[in-house]
Amino acid sequence: MPLFIREEDVEELLTMDRTLAVVEEAFRLHGLGEADNQPRQRPRLARSMVQVMPAAVPGMGLGLKAYSVGTKGVRFIVLLWNEETGDLEAVIEANKLGQMRTGAASGVATKYLAREDAATVGVFGAGWQAGSQLEAVCAVRPIEQVWVYGRTPANREQFAAEMSAALGVSIDPVAEPQDVVAEADIVVTITNASEPLFDGSWLRPGTHVNAAGSNRANAREIDSETVRRADTITIDDWAQGHIEAGDLIKPIEGGVITWDDVIELGQVVAGEVPGRQEGAAITVFESLGIAIEDVAVARRVYEKALEAGAGERLPNTILG
Repeated sequence: MPLFIREEDVEELLTMDRTLAVVEEAFRLHGLGEADNQPRQRPRLARSMVQVMPAAVPGMGLGLKAYSVGTKGVRFIVLLWNEETGDLEAVIEANKLGQMRTGAASGVATKYLAREDAATVGVFGAGWQAGSQLEAVCAVRPIEQVWVYGRTPANREQFAAEMSAALGVSIDPVAEPQDVVAEADIVVTITNASEPLFDGSWLRPGTHVNAAGSNRANAREIDSETVRRADTITIDDWAQGHIEAGDLIKPIEGGVITWDDVIELGQVVAGEVPGRQEGAAITVFESLGIAIEDVAVARRVYEKALEAGAGERLPNTILG
């Protein structure tokens, strides 16, 4: 019988350390060509849309994330199947799961691409997703100082206070985008921006950039100058990037780079291609959010739910 795991159970069971470990392994398998990720599909009606993201990850199973966007907001769910029997093993409410896996992807990129002594972070975005981004970066680097910019002063001030208390690092809200980037070793963008958030000429040598908010061809968080200056440009999935990576599509159309200049993060994690070449290099990770991350984290949630006796069994059907 499939296990139904509610949002509150996911919040109890899922830690950032657990999430980082399984997302890193999923990227490694992807880099070796063993995990199968399929780009997001977006069927639409006049006032609503469903987005579907399927994947298969050896040792973790088959799964998909589906989420609806309508007049009442966004609702996320992940389905997880056994890779041998095809039985449906779990149905998981996936709002928190999605937040954690998105942060963890940036954490894995930071682990492989940022300087080992990186200690300062600039964050664009002060919403719910920004918290897991910062938590993941702090888990893989010795962060001491953070600057955060959001369009609403109250939001960035609240974010700074809450996350400083949660993570034990100094976080200052700033009023100008340049103040986010000027002294940052790591820059994180996690917004819904349609236009670049900062001028790439502001980046210091040695900076790593996680562009984590945009997954639409017409959206941009980083500019062409950032892309031009980058010594290494990575993405979570190359095929999905051709559809969704507005941060890269525009510079490619403008002749700044080509798709041949973009490598998948999984290739770096698997050791197939090098990541950071030297200390002064600028590195970029374009994070679209891909289905192998959801399957990997769903598997970990399911395993921990079984250990804890969490969740509730659904009626036995032909599905599992």
